[in-house]
Amino acid sequence: MEQSFGRESLGDRLFTILNYVILSLFLITVLYPLIYILSASISDPSAVISGKVWLWPVGFSLDGYSAVFEHRLIWSGFRNSIYYTVFGTLINVVMTIMAAYPLARKDFYGRNLIMMLFVFTTMFSGGLIPSYLLVKDLGMLNSVWAMVLPGALSVWNVIITRTYFQSTIPDELLEAAQLDGCNDFSFVWRMVLPLSGPIIAVISLYYAVGHWNQFFSALIYLKKQSLYPLQIILRDILIQNDVDAMMLTDVDQAAKREALRQLLKFSLIVVSTFPLLVVYPFVQKYFVKGVMIGSLKG
Repeated sequence: MEQSFGRESLGDRLFTILNYVILSLFLITVLYPLIYILSASISDPSAVISGKVWLWPVGFSLDGYSAVFEHRLIWSGFRNSIYYTVFGTLINVVMTIMAAYPLARKDFYGRNLIMMLFVFTTMFSGGLIPSYLLVKDLGMLNSVWAMVLPGALSVWNVIITRTYFQSTIPDELLEAAQLDGCNDFSFVWRMVLPLSGPIIAVISLYYAVGHWNQFFSALIYLKKQSLYPLQIILRDILIQNDVDAMMLTDVDQAAKREALRQLLKFSLIVVSTFPLLVVYPFVQKYFVKGVMIGSLKG
């Protein structure tokens, strides 16, 4: 009994329909919170606090964004976060490549032992107090270095980068380069890096997101407001607009303050995530390829 390749069976059609239904549900689950947050951030504060906003904006108000961008430290917070993200990611990527490439070389003596020591640090650490004392003794408190050096290397990113090198950079390429008189530094710069665009884009995105969302490190290492990243500034804005029932005796004033506070929560989410949403499409095409190749067992 022959079956045409161009005709799907009933089971295949049902399977395809089921896939579309499940994927559509996943899409709605992911997309709805984004639309709701954006809609709530530009809706009328009274509509937000009364629960009238459930998908599309109700009324129109930019009071939340006005309260955010009128804060005296918001622009310095943006500047600091951009600086920490760019400078910190550059340090992260350089150190990750410097650690991953030797570990990917089969002729590197002791690479398995060093890799075990790297993995050991993912399971055991000194803890918060020893880390703070180390940063303090190194004189990095209240400085840019406290934001970029303590987490300068991620073992997970080293592992996927090493695996990418092992899977993508053939040994024959290294041998040919050595025959032409190319040393290890020139080989990495001229051969390895141009062929490693996908994995560099992936680890750069991982590191950049971590730096942009960095909150706890700034909270314990920084005391100068001029060095605060955006996340700390946004936290302060939300705290300043918190409602204290003991201080507010006017019911109308309390209601307006609470409405603005609810509106601020959504505006702060949009402000803090918008830069990453803008950058992501430019590295998305490398993201899947880099993760899949870097996740292969080496």
